[in-house]
Amino acid sequence: MCASTERELDRWLTELPDPEASLQHAGLVVVARRQRFGHGQQGRVWVSPPGGLWLSAAIPWRAGLEHSAPLALAAAVGISRELERLGLAMQIKWPNDLMVRGFKIGGILPRLRLRGSRVRWAQVGVGLNGINPVPLGAISVGQALGLAHHPKASPKRLLPAILRGLNWAQSQASKPELVRLQAEQRLLRPADGLLHQGQCWQVVGLTTDGGLRVECDGRRSTLRSQLAESA
Repeated sequence: MCASTERELDRWLTELPDPEASLQHAGLVVVARRQRFGHGQQGRVWVSPPGGLWLSAAIPWRAGLEHSAPLALAAAVGISRELERLGLAMQIKWPNDLMVRGFKIGGILPRLRLRGSRVRWAQVGVGLNGINPVPLGAISVGQALGLAHHPKASPKRLLPAILRGLNWAQSQASKPELVRLQAEQRLLRPADGLLHQGQCWQVVGLTTDGGLRVECDGRRSTLRSQLAESA
């Protein structure tokens, strides 16, 4: 148990004499059985009870900032690919939620650590409901597999899959069009659209830099995420 895997990872990184050099060949991962003060997008509380997988990872990110796939989308696609191997029909709710059958199964908190305009490394927080109880509007991997405490849904079994997903994201970071296409294949497109500027807009697709393309009454627009991916 820890207060927050994000805080703990930051502490570990500050204790390394040269974190950038240390992360060139291998990542650093903090996993918690549960978190007391987990947080997600815009500081929202990230409920993290035992039975779920709660982790923060620092991984190499060798793609340049200008020609890199968005970290949130790349991680979402990589993790979705691995969970699909379990038989889950994954959806990505823009900008950073993982869904199954319209219910939230997990979330991603992305950050690119910069020095000037150069990416030093990527940090990704992942919260995934495994066999833990979930709130209204959410689902666990166990429930999605048909058994609340399904053995394949335990945090121990899910951890290698999530790490493989993050490795995929890192390896495909320099291919933003490939990431966009794979994200669009899984993109959640609400039948009743989404509310933007007081009107209902239909989701059309994604841009290579992570924007959400929408249209309403023949008008088109691109929504930009408020996720602060760079720091």
